[in-house]
Amino acid sequence: MAETPSSVRGFAEAGADLSLVGVSKRFPGFTAIDNLDLDIPAGSFFALLGPSGCGKTTTLRLVAGLEEPTQGKILIGGKDVTNTTSYQRPVNTVFQSYALFPHMTILENVAFGLRRRKIADAEKLAKEALDLVELAHVANRKPSQLSGGQQQRVALARAVVNRPALLLLDEPLGALDLKLRRQMQLELKDIQSEVGLTFLHVTHDQEEAMTMADTVAVMNQGRIEQMGAPELLYELPTTAFVATFLGQSNLFTGEVTGSSATTMTVGVAGVGVAGVGIVVPLDRAQVHRGVVTIGVRPEKVTLHRAKPSGSDRTILGPGRVMDASFSGVSTQYTVAVPGFGDVTVFAQNTSIGDNARPGDEVYLSWSPEHAFGLLDHPSASSGKFVADTDTGSLVVAEREKLEAELEES
Repeated sequence: MAETPSSVRGFAEAGADLSLVGVSKRFPGFTAIDNLDLDIPAGSFFALLGPSGCGKTTTLRLVAGLEEPTQGKILIGGKDVTNTTSYQRPVNTVFQSYALFPHMTILENVAFGLRRRKIADAEKLAKEALDLVELAHVANRKPSQLSGGQQQRVALARAVVNRPALLLLDEPLGALDLKLRRQMQLELKDIQSEVGLTFLHVTHDQEEAMTMADTVAVMNQGRIEQMGAPELLYELPTTAFVATFLGQSNLFTGEVTGSSATTMTVGVAGVGVAGVGIVVPLDRAQVHRGVVTIGVRPEKVTLHRAKPSGSDRTILGPGRVMDASFSGVSTQYTVAVPGFGDVTVFAQNTSIGDNARPGDEVYLSWSPEHAFGLLDHPSASSGKFVADTDTGSLVVAEREKLEAELEES
């Protein structure tokens, strides 16, 4: 993304921190949010990640003021806004559907809220916001004359121009094609860094969350399972849910059979095979005794045509390739290993014609430093999700508010 003009620098006010203190939201028959504590520092890009029904949409609605918590407090910039309406909160939302006025020009769309509130220099501020998203050259066009990516940037400019302390992003890139979505991920991150607002991004897309956010919170059934930097969550998940939702993981369950000052050995016994010791560093394991679940990411596993030598790696096999799926950059293998079930391997395609085929006998290996140990077991994280509240009402509420302002003006 090109450098933002110097006239735009410092355009938006600094973002405010957001705190949810003991927040719960109960609906008849189920609890959507269960005693949630969350602190988002001012000026950060924070992603709330989870599947449908995990509670992320309800959290967004609570922060936006479209739902009232059953209990708990919501603070923005240290001010308690729990009992205020959505219009009284320093919050704006960018939706997946854009919600632009089709009969207005792009400049009029961005300046609309400012003019309604009789803000001085509304047109000048709107032009600066369009400069920020690099769309000054389309200021006089109508939304129908713009691409989906351009419309999304207009929606972002319209939200930023109001100088909200907190900007909510409701899966804003879901309607874009893959290439444009990845481009917009980088541009959104650049814009957030430039204006310094606090961004709360709600999404079910793992790659989107990890690409843009400084901090990711993974939600499951109304609670945050794990929170931290994207790299930390991916490399060192603490629960089976996080390990399998945030990317893929091979998980094995067994009993700790020994330990040293820095590592522990887990005996994973299979049918018809002797117990195999899998070494895990102690500082990468959550539980150090008894029956534990350990894992390794598929891209950390190496596939071998013959049994590898050396004692510095964990070795499984022989196994048999059950499936091989070519995806361009890599090939995904499913290898059935007696006693371990199906193991997934991602192998980078570095040469032509050297890929294994279904039916081939292979061995698998990985470095112990890539293994991790979990707090729970896979069965503990299973369960049916209750459908979350649809974000459609968020879009409707925002559109009705804008249309009401338009009728009054």
